[in-house]
Amino acid sequence: MAKHLILGGARSGKSRYAEQGAESCANKNQQQLIYIATATVGDKEMSSRIKQHQLRRGSQWQLVEEPVDLAEIISLYNESNYCLLVDCLTLWLTNCLLKDDWSSRRNDFFQALTLSNANIFFVSNEVGSGIVPMGELSRQFVDEAGSLHQELAQVCEHVTLVTAGLPMKLK
Repeated sequence: MAKHLILGGARSGKSRYAEQGAESCANKNQQQLIYIATATVGDKEMSSRIKQHQLRRGSQWQLVEEPVDLAEIISLYNESNYCLLVDCLTLWLTNCLLKDDWSSRRNDFFQALTLSNANIFFVSNEVGSGIVPMGELSRQFVDEAGSLHQELAQVCEHVTLVTAGLPMKLK
């Protein structure tokens, strides 16, 4: 089964691209679609973003909301009859950093990923193209996101960068 990392900036079209890819993959392989949402509703704007994503998806999607324990969910749906879409890894990273358990969550994630037989699409924000942030937590976030993306890109069969709604195949 294939793993696909989709990177892009905010509002780049990466989630829509991932959803279309996962739907096509699931239809082709007769798989059940699982949407794993890592976002938590924190304010009105985030609530609106979540609602937009929900309205765009059809009834064929099963929603699983998990802000922190991504490894457990990947392990739960690790069979070849599933196609997973994880949106988004940078929100998951933020949630883990704020709980101060990033290192163990990251290790568990890569272990679960290694054992999974599902097709998995990962959506994440490319944040390394800007300036170095001033705050310590912000710098840690950018550094960890970059490291996560590099390691994940090595184990994914496909890596795509989406800009202005246009996908660019990197791998």
